[in-house]
Amino acid sequence: MLKVAVQMDHVSTINPRGDSTFAMMLEAQARGHQILHYTADTLSLRGHTVSALAQPITVTDAEKGQHFSLGEAKRIDLSTQDVLLMRQDPPFNMNYITITHILERLHPKTLVVNPPAAVRNAPEKILVTDFPELMPPTLVTRDRAEIHAFRREHGNIIVKPLYGNGGAGVFFLQEGDHNLASLIELFEINYPEPFMIQKYLPDVRKGDKRIIIVDGEPVAGLNRIPADGEARSNMHVGGRPELSPLTEREKEICAAIAPALRERDLIFVGIDVIGDYLTEINVTSPTGIREIKRFGGPDIAVMIWDAIEKRRA
Repeated sequence: MLKVAVQMDHVSTINPRGDSTFAMMLEAQARGHQILHYTADTLSLRGHTVSALAQPITVTDAEKGQHFSLGEAKRIDLSTQDVLLMRQDPPFNMNYITITHILERLHPKTLVVNPPAAVRNAPEKILVTDFPELMPPTLVTRDRAEIHAFRREHGNIIVKPLYGNGGAGVFFLQEGDHNLASLIELFEINYPEPFMIQKYLPDVRKGDKRIIIVDGEPVAGLNRIPADGEARSNMHVGGRPELSPLTEREKEICAAIAPALRERDLIFVGIDVIGDYLTEINVTSPTGIREIKRFGGPDIAVMIWDAIEKRRA
């Protein structure tokens, strides 16, 4: 039996039907592990002690509102835990970065999944730039002239914040659209970081595939097809999911990035592929495992816990 702390958005706010963290808690509970739940805003560092206001949690595969019960809240020294799942959603901002610095004081004595230093140094839209040969034409900048030159070269483009998540703030601008200057101004006000600009890939109409990688090995693919009139394929904005076997090109992409994932000891990763191109490597709080199981794919929570237990052994 392992003692497991789960750092996540409050369990009452999640949709249990589609939440990967919930699936991981269900599997941990089935294996007899003790689970504590806490939110990142209760995390504290005092001297050498990292603690959080945590509650024992029992999870049930039921409808929202009936999917959990919580025990008494107590401040817990997190070094007493065997495993800590860092599963709060981005935005990936200075608060998120600070949390990784705090949790790094626990790892690896308390195994943090994914490792906080690796997560901090490999956010989704930065780690992927280590593999430009696998990506569509991509520009990372705040420089207006560079953005306009990229648009003249490639025509239809995607503009998105570097540290966003869930498709928030992702814009598709067609060649001839006169809103680029206004959009740049809006981004300059709302985002202090550089922006990411990519050539639009028409293959996105066929789907944006999420491929789950566990311990460096691809285990399943979930294609997400955008809704009519929508350039984004994220499921919470209407993307239609379907189980999809990996193509030879997708296997090549997974093999190419596997050494980098293993080097960072990233246990649970989700990559996004459109057509022949890698667009993101998700390491903060990857999703999709509930949908994959529901559509007849493998139970990936089992694989994740097998990898965790192997390390703890």
